[in-house]
Amino acid sequence: MVFMSLRNRLQPSLAPEPIRRVEAGPWAIELLPGAGYATRYVATQAAIGFAFDSQRGLHAIGSDRVRPFDAMPNGLAFVPAGCDVLSESPNGGEYLRVMRTDGISLLSDRAFNNRIDQPAVNLALRMRRALLQNSVEDDCEAWALALAERAEGIDASPTPPQDSITGSRMRLLDEFIDAGLDGPLGIQAMAGLLELSEGYFMRAFKNATGKSPHSYLIDRRLAKARASMRDSTASLSEIALTCGFNSQAHMTTAFKQRLGVSPAQLRRRST
Repeated sequence: MVFMSLRNRLQPSLAPEPIRRVEAGPWAIELLPGAGYATRYVATQAAIGFAFDSQRGLHAIGSDRVRPFDAMPNGLAFVPAGCDVLSESPNGGEYLRVMRTDGISLLSDRAFNNRIDQPAVNLALRMRRALLQNSVEDDCEAWALALAERAEGIDASPTPPQDSITGSRMRLLDEFIDAGLDGPLGIQAMAGLLELSEGYFMRAFKNATGKSPHSYLIDRRLAKARASMRDSTASLSEIALTCGFNSQAHMTTAFKQRLGVSPAQLRRRST
């Protein structure tokens, strides 16, 4: 949801995942790992962002008014050059940032965030996989341009769908999921928490996040596993079970399908 100065990202007790960066033509693409942060800066260049995870904290974007924020997963964002940014989040979340390096301006002078756009989701997932794999063969320049075009075509002040999940409901759902990740969780339990029918819940969740509840649940398990790999010395088999995977092999399959790398590969690259 927010753009943060790299030097201000808070460091956990153990070595974090590295910030991954690639320059592709006139674009700089950065993958910021999930970590708490507190920052204030004036954006020297416009940037497009994509929040893979839910984020929440306090921010003031182009304003002196500091307000609580809830960033939805899969949310596209934009901060124009010259925008004054204050933002802090105790947990943060994995975040993609795309900027032009040739001085050409991006989009308008209006900041926005939490915009769900399925083509943008697909592009961001491709770029994350390429960065995690350290791949130099992927067409990141074309993907960055396509992502900028998607952001440029999005109304900065859209009307939220009536059957969408609100930020407060997303917070409640995240807390429920995180508390029960070491066991089975299903659509019925998540819908019941919000006092919605399963059909309505599935439709509203997809409108709010661009993904199904089941897909989101897997992503939360992966995020917790990555945090455990970063912040503890527990074995991969132990991490798999505490994150709700049936086995280390099950977790490895999910990592490869979603991220393009195995847990062992990701852990080695983070040391």
